[in-house]
Amino acid sequence: MSSSPSTSSRFSTLSHDVDLLPGKPPILHTEATGDTAGWAGEHRDALRAVVAEHGSVLVRGLGLRDPDTTGAVFRRLTHGLMADKESFAPRRTYSDGVYSSSKWPPNQQMCMHHELSYALEFPALMLFACLDAPAEGGATAVADATDVLDALPAELTGRFEREGWLLTRTYNDEIGASVAEAFGTDDRAAVENYCRTHAIEFTWQPDGGLCTRQRRSAVVHHPVTGRRCWFNQIAFLNEWTMDPEVHEYLVDVYGPDGLPFNTRFGGGDPIGEDVVRLINEVYEAHTVREPWQTGDLMLVDNVRTAHSREPFEGPREVLAALGDPVRLADCSPTVEVAAS
Repeated sequence: MSSSPSTSSRFSTLSHDVDLLPGKPPILHTEATGDTAGWAGEHRDALRAVVAEHGSVLVRGLGLRDPDTTGAVFRRLTHGLMADKESFAPRRTYSDGVYSSSKWPPNQQMCMHHELSYALEFPALMLFACLDAPAEGGATAVADATDVLDALPAELTGRFEREGWLLTRTYNDEIGASVAEAFGTDDRAAVENYCRTHAIEFTWQPDGGLCTRQRRSAVVHHPVTGRRCWFNQIAFLNEWTMDPEVHEYLVDVYGPDGLPFNTRFGGGDPIGEDVVRLINEVYEAHTVREPWQTGDLMLVDNVRTAHSREPFEGPREVLAALGDPVRLADCSPTVEVAAS
């Protein structure tokens, strides 16, 4: 009786089938099976090896159509899923650890970022599945964080390495994630305890709103390879990345210090519009993209690879999961943070 193929031979087969084309992420073509979760479990190590080599992989042909099957596939491919805490935009929860993509206006770009890069614990692996592809646009594009770091001016990255970056947030019930959506509770004592244990400064406003500040490293080292990575959401969550009309409205209503989120240099100095534009231009120069097709699966190394969501038209349903939690402390951060 012949033995089943080894992990190394399966990896060799998958690697042979991965298309590496200019301007696109690695794409693996396969065929749907009756047991998609079983296929994921059988090929887990091989798929993760492709991600370790290339930073991401788009799997086409699995025919994912429903949240239950997708959740089962996500769980087979990871060592564990984590809850989405400190989110900046609401998500729908399908099951434990399985979410909709962040609710964001379809006509606005979600710029390159690393999921939860402002948290003390974040996913090492992001998983996405397209259950309904949009009529136009809406790709989840990716960019290599080491290449981006190398392409940015050394003077700028040097300052961010020394100072880190500062995320400021103002929570309300109108814009962005509410306190309950971000922290999983609206109980003040529980929210305050979370902030203290996660190195987040907080202030309650007279109207009951919450303001927070957290300082994090802009450059980290990959927990497995040790590669230096530009790992943050400096440009995405900055006021100058907002749609100009939205920015004008928010400043008019909430004031310049009341924006739902904004970023600064770690020492507190504002980040100029020119700096934000430069970061986004470097991201774009290193972006690869492939339009979603219904049934697609995508795995992304969240530390090595930034991802974005491009504007789209028509319905779009992409599920997301945050896999394999890793601590910031295990990524050789350049800025020390102290949680109480």
